[in-house]
Amino acid sequence: MNEYGIYIYLILFIIVFCETGLVIMPFLPGDSLIFATGALAAAGSIKLMPIYLIFCLAAILGDTVNYSIGHFLRDKVSARENIRFIKKEYLDRTTEFFDKHGSSTIILARFVPIIRTFAPFVAGVGTMPYRKFLSYNAIGGILWVSIALFAGFFFGNIPIVKNNFSIVVLGIVVVSLLPIVFTYIKNKMADKNI
Repeated sequence: MNEYGIYIYLILFIIVFCETGLVIMPFLPGDSLIFATGALAAAGSIKLMPIYLIFCLAAILGDTVNYSIGHFLRDKVSARENIRFIKKEYLDRTTEFFDKHGSSTIILARFVPIIRTFAPFVAGVGTMPYRKFLSYNAIGGILWVSIALFAGFFFGNIPIVKNNFSIVVLGIVVVSLLPIVFTYIKNKMADKNI
């Protein structure tokens, strides 16, 4: 780790930043990556506090960039023009989530794959003031990173988790992808009924 230390931290920052900051990257493995990094920190392979701060910064900056992209594309999205690489279905689902949960969507969405990536974008497109967004963004980012990283840190040294680490990480990835799979199946079934 020492030989590549700074590069490892940089790569981890980039992955979390891209998952949260680039509206076209909802498939990146944020939850499982942060959990796995927590387990690596428990094993002493990576320093806990620096990576905690790096992940918090990446999550908050990523959502801020995503909000800015939404704000920049506001007119195009409002006119319902097609936007390359952005699925209308994901925008609609996130808008429904916003309608139901209001501003707290920015916090809650951190824990819902796909919606996590589109919530700041939709907030930027909508009327959510930047200062209000930034407050919810900071709370959500710190909460998300804290839960995932410290869960990995605390559970990473439990023998059953440690001995089956790849299965645990794979399980987190599968659970993270379940909402996408369920939505896909639901949409396919709805298409057949039409």
